[in-house]
Amino acid sequence: MAKRYDKPELLAPAGGFEQLFYAIHFGADAVYLASDRFGMRQRASNFKLDDLPRVVSFAHEHGVKVHVTCNIVMHEDDIADLPGYYRALEAAGVDAVIIGDLGALRVLRETGCDLDVHVSTQASVSNAQTALVWRDLGAKRIVCAREMSLDAIKRMREQLPDDLELEAFVHGSMCMAYSGRCLISDYLTGRSALSGHCTQSCRWSYTLEEAKRPGEHFPIEQDGHGSYIMNAEDLNMIRHLESLRDAGICSFKIEGRNKKAFYVASVVNAYRQALDGADLDIMAEELETISHRPYSTGFFFGPAHQADLTDEHVWTHEWAAEVVGSTPLADGCHRCFVRCRNAFSGSTKLEALSPHTLPCELAICGLSWCPPGDNAPMQESGTASESKLREALRSRSSASALEDMPSTTPQPVEVANRAMEIYCFDCDVALKPHDLIRMSR
Repeated sequence: MAKRYDKPELLAPAGGFEQLFYAIHFGADAVYLASDRFGMRQRASNFKLDDLPRVVSFAHEHGVKVHVTCNIVMHEDDIADLPGYYRALEAAGVDAVIIGDLGALRVLRETGCDLDVHVSTQASVSNAQTALVWRDLGAKRIVCAREMSLDAIKRMREQLPDDLELEAFVHGSMCMAYSGRCLISDYLTGRSALSGHCTQSCRWSYTLEEAKRPGEHFPIEQDGHGSYIMNAEDLNMIRHLESLRDAGICSFKIEGRNKKAFYVASVVNAYRQALDGADLDIMAEELETISHRPYSTGFFFGPAHQADLTDEHVWTHEWAAEVVGSTPLADGCHRCFVRCRNAFSGSTKLEALSPHTLPCELAICGLSWCPPGDNAPMQESGTASESKLREALRSRSSASALEDMPSTTPQPVEVANRAMEIYCFDCDVALKPHDLIRMSR
C-alpha cells in the first residue's frame, strides 16, 4: 500500500520578492525559487545570491521551507561554477536544492555541502528503479515526471522506501515537450529552454510558406485563427487532491515562477483552503478568476490534451489594490487604505481576498487619493522596486501599517488610477493589511 500523507506540503512558486511574500501570506508550506543562475525560468525576477540569506530567514520565520532550483541542463562552464554556488546556498540556510543533472549532484557531494536533494521533473523519473538510483546517490525526494499517470505514481510509490518522498505538480502551465526537454525555442530564436530561456514557441500560431511563392504565407488551418497543435492545456487538480494523497504524494507543487503576485496569491489561497477542507466547488470557481488556458488533469487520468483552438488566456477578475491598513470609524464602518494596482472607481464591483477566508464583496464610499507626503517610499509609481520589497521582507508582516499612512489630506476622486499610490475609502468590512482587493473584468 502506498504511503499516505495526511498533511501534504503545499509548494508554491516564488519568481520574485512580491510573489514570495504572497505565497507565504496565503498559506504555502514551502516555496521554490531560483537565484540568477541555474534555474529553468530565467525570465522570472529571481533573486540575487546575496539576497538568499534574508529570503530564507524571512521564510523560516513564518515556518516555510525554501527549495532552490538548480535544474538546467549543465554544460562545462556551469559545472565549474557549481561548488561556490552550493556553498552559498548552504550558508544561506536553504532547505533543499532541486537538481536534474547527475553531474550537478556529483559536484554537490564532492563539496560536502549538507543540502537535501530533490530530483527535478527535468530528470523524467518515471519508474521505481530510476528513483532508487537517485536515492542511492543521496536524493531525498523525486519530482515525478509530468507524463506519469496517477496509477503509475501509486505503483512506483509502493516499490519505494518511506524515506524517499514523491512530489507532483498539481496546477499550472504544461509543456508540449517531454518533461520540459524542448529544442523549438533554441532552434527558432537561439534562446535555449533547457538553460531557462524558453520563448514558448509552442504557443505561437504557425503558417506555411509555399516554396515557389516566396513571401506568400498560408495558414495551417484548424480554424480561421490558425493552428495551435502544440499548445498544452493548463493543469488543474483541485478536485483530485485526495487521490494524490492516496497515491503517496507528499508535496503538491504549483507551477508559475514566471507568474505575477496576484496569480500566486490566488492559486495558493485556493489550494490552501482546499487542503484545509473548504468546499471544492467554491475553490474550483476561485481558480477561474485568474489568467489560464483551458484546464485539464494533464496525464493523471489518461493522455493530456492540447488547447488547439487558440492560445488566448481567460480570467474573470484582476487585481485592483492591496490593503495597506484600516482603522475603525465611529459608525461601525472602517476606513481602508490601499495601494492601487489597476484603476477602479466607487461603483466598481470589488471583492476582498483574505487568507483562509472565502472572498467577500465590498461596498465602498468616499474614494479619495492620498497625495505623497512623508511616506514617499510607499508612493513610488510603477512596479515596486526591489529595494522596497527587500525591506518588506523585514517589515511587511507587521500587524498594521497605519503608521505609514499619508500625512497629507486625502482628496476625493472619481477613480483610483495612479498605480502604486495610496487611496482610501470607507467600507463595512474590517480589512487586514495585505488582503487583496480584486474586481470583475
